[in-house]
Amino acid sequence: MKRRKFLEGSALFTGSILVPRFLKAWEQPGIEKDGQKVLVIIQLSGGNDGLNTVIPVRNDIYYKSRPGIGIKPADALSLNDEASIHSSLPAFRELYNEGSLAILSNVGYPNPDRSHFRSMDIWHSASASNEYLTTGWLGRYLDAMCSGCDHPSQILELDDTLGLALKGKWNKGIALRDPKRLFNTARDRFYEELATTANVPQLESAAAYLYKTMASTVSTAGYIFEQSKLRPSSHTYPQTKLGQSLKHISGLINSDINTKVYYAEIGSFDSHAGQASLQQRLFKDLNDAVAAFTSDLKKQNRFDNVLLFTFSEFGRRVAQNASNGTDHGTANNMFFIGGGLKQKGFINAMPDLQNLQDGDLKYNVDFRDVYAIVLRQWLSADDKGILNRSSNYLRFI
Repeated sequence: MKRRKFLEGSALFTGSILVPRFLKAWEQPGIEKDGQKVLVIIQLSGGNDGLNTVIPVRNDIYYKSRPGIGIKPADALSLNDEASIHSSLPAFRELYNEGSLAILSNVGYPNPDRSHFRSMDIWHSASASNEYLTTGWLGRYLDAMCSGCDHPSQILELDDTLGLALKGKWNKGIALRDPKRLFNTARDRFYEELATTANVPQLESAAAYLYKTMASTVSTAGYIFEQSKLRPSSHTYPQTKLGQSLKHISGLINSDINTKVYYAEIGSFDSHAGQASLQQRLFKDLNDAVAAFTSDLKKQNRFDNVLLFTFSEFGRRVAQNASNGTDHGTANNMFFIGGGLKQKGFINAMPDLQNLQDGDLKYNVDFRDVYAIVLRQWLSADDKGILNRSSNYLRFI
């Protein structure tokens, strides 16, 4: 088989090198699924403006700093006497009222970086701002949990490419837009022929590894697709990328697949201009997708065993710019959704707009402390070994 022909199959080739060999363990029978806790992460790419998401409606500094884009109390959904939520997030307000949503404010890290790419790498790798890592926090979780186990925990990203967060030293998650699409691509005769080439003795070691990985991908694609057909969601979801991603996730959660972490993304929230309309559109997509997902989980009696959280690589500056937008800032808020929250509503105080650093919010919660409690309490993992640090444990789960 010619090298050029091999490389022309870039779609599945790119996905296949993301698939670890241990995924063959998925095909082993007898995986225990009942009661398994599942983590769902939604990345708000581009740096969402947290101050116009959870709005400090009693704070005069907020309105003075944002004369053009500050959201008035009458135009937002009230949470309590001090704060409201964006009007395009009514499902989040409903979850808040029923005790299924928690809000963590002022999340960030020391010496923040305002580059989208660098800050996202920091969040993905759980590194310090002056530290450069090639593995992600969830990838290292896979490395830790899958050492010598017969049925390793798995991670799926609902996208065409795999992010750094899911890449470990020895193991990696798998990226797919939807199970059927991956399955149909893997059934192509070209890839099936590649799979049979895996054990050709004269192949060089690097090529042999790629062929074997391709063979594993073809096999795994069939397994994921078969699992996705067991209990597909009949719930109505929006026809958006995030909506369909969460629909696939819901179906897989209710199948017999042994996946503990799902990762999805929405964006871009990079609102340098025209922020109001941008947030309104993206928040509607986020709201409608999460509303369908949580309703579906409740119907399937899985809501208590699923924790969903959102994050963005940074927040925005407190003051608006001249284009009715906001520029790259620092600390931000995070949402946590689920039926198993121990602390509900506001976990900590709202941002202090009187105590800024060069016009930016000061963080007082390190995002790695959030990862630590999720790893420790929800995924039953060794957070110190994975994050290589001691953490201040929060108590919301």
